[in-house]
Amino acid sequence: MLRRVSLGRLAVWVEDHPDIFPVNYTVDRDTLVFRTGAGTKLAAVKGDTPLALEADGVNAETGIAWSVVLKGRAEEVVPTEEFLDSVARVLFPWQGGRKEHFVRIVPTTVTGRRFAVVQPKAWWISLDEASRAGLE
Repeated sequence: MLRRVSLGRLAVWVEDHPDIFPVNYTVDRDTLVFRTGAGTKLAAVKGDTPLALEADGVNAETGIAWSVVLKGRAEEVVPTEEFLDSVARVLFPWQGGRKEHFVRIVPTTVTGRRFAVVQPKAWWISLDEASRAGLE
């Protein structure tokens, strides 16, 4: 499923709190690779603290959605010519700016689920109805 999309949410520990960053990634064998510049995200993934990445999608034809959470550790990649020819060639950041650091996420666990998307009427309650229901 992670090969079907290229955008995920990277959850890391920054100083004394969790933080989440959108990253576009590519799957390289059994790992994920993304590019980043110097800053908070790179500093957070360089430590020994585990991280998580979540990605999801939905098949509009079948109405089946999926969500995958990958947990593991990150390591900065020293880009060899082979790496640049294979992985880096297909990994284009969505945001401009210098993204000279490549980070590989090595998973320790991967979990996920599939589920049918229900019609909004099955779960949506207007604010007026919710207020009334709370008063009754």
